[in-house]
Amino acid sequence: MTTSPLSLRQRLRNCRGVLVDSNVLLDITSGDRRWARWSAHALDECAEYSELFINPIIYAEVSIRIPTVEALEVALPRDEYVREALPWEAAFLAGKCFVAYRNRGGPRESLLPDFYIGAHAAIGDLALLTRDDSVYRTYFPRLEVIAP
Repeated sequence: MTTSPLSLRQRLRNCRGVLVDSNVLLDITSGDRRWARWSAHALDECAEYSELFINPIIYAEVSIRIPTVEALEVALPRDEYVREALPWEAAFLAGKCFVAYRNRGGPRESLLPDFYIGAHAAIGDLALLTRDDSVYRTYFPRLEVIAP
């Protein structure tokens, strides 16, 4: 991360918590050579200053690489990650942002989960920890994004 812990604390001061994108969690659980170190450090820093959140989409995306629900529960323990359902308003915002993306020529391949995640963070007053910030910065410009 390019921010100091003090500036991260200041950035998170107005957020209810940090929604942790699945790419960060998958980097850590898979030991990704390029991103695991950054993701683990960023997650630790965010946990120091704020509560960590996941939602059902993030849970589902992480489950792809974990063989059993029991192992997934160990990887995403309830005492470390607040589990929050997607607000209905986030679903509406995700749809509108996805339409804007498509109208700008975005490919038809489904990125809708990313829009749900960004909208959840935006509607829920959450910062977003991710290593792939292009969609979030473009379509959720007021969202506090923590990215490399």
